[in-house]
Amino acid sequence: MSHDQNFKNLILDYPRQAIEFAAASEAARLGEEVRILPLREEQLKERLGERFRELDVPLLLEWPDGRRQALLFVFEEETEPGRFSIHRLIHYCVDIAELYQTERVVPVVIFLHPGQFRETLSLGSDTRVYLHFSYLAWPLFGLKARDYFDSSNLVARLNLPNMQYAPEEKVEVYAQAVRGLRTLEPDRERQIKYLDFVDIYANLDENERQRYQQDYAEEIETMSAFADRFIEQGMQQGEAAILMRQFARKFGSDSAETYRPRIESAKPEQLEAWSERILTAETPETLFH
Repeated sequence: MSHDQNFKNLILDYPRQAIEFAAASEAARLGEEVRILPLREEQLKERLGERFRELDVPLLLEWPDGRRQALLFVFEEETEPGRFSIHRLIHYCVDIAELYQTERVVPVVIFLHPGQFRETLSLGSDTRVYLHFSYLAWPLFGLKARDYFDSSNLVARLNLPNMQYAPEEKVEVYAQAVRGLRTLEPDRERQIKYLDFVDIYANLDENERQRYQQDYAEEIETMSAFADRFIEQGMQQGEAAILMRQFARKFGSDSAETYRPRIESAKPEQLEAWSERILTAETPETLFH
């Protein structure tokens, strides 16, 4: 799974709401007249070389009076956020500032997983600091999901599954994210696109999916595209679960766990073919090939 790509798409589709959510102190100064433009990747690659990370999202904000400000979104999905390099971020910011001839740069770092990460860096001597650097840290894992249940910011609602909540709240968190998508995004194609985003990070199991269908049945019926998609995914999960049980009985639990990612990510037609083939397959290799 590419967390980077998921968040890149989200920020490029909803740049103003992303800024309002992750960089509220900067968003307060943004009027409707401010243009928000993604920076050209080709130019950045040529300038930054190996320091360029294709899946970070630099945005350029332009005011009518000619002022410009670069807003840099950086993603850290490492299991250990401590691996985040503040030194690399400094290089990135300075290069972008030089490239776009601006001293107005706002770095924002989004952390998906808990852990320690460095927020400031000071360079100097015993008598004086010559360089001090900091950035806006946005640790999604530390936000309380319930605080954003009624948010009118779509980026916040879609990220509810990435926030903090009790295990028993998981289905409700998913429901609030889906409800936000349905009510705040009128475009049907984007609704389907970002239902994927919510599904990925909520990661409901079969029992949780059934609970959602029971507890939010009336709501599901009001959104036909969502309902069709949800039912299809539920059926797919059910087929995968059945195949996993058959696989474990025939080839052992350890072998089943080895192939679990492949089975659970397979398309319905592939699951159907494997379910028929497992009756005669002598080894896992003959089943899949």
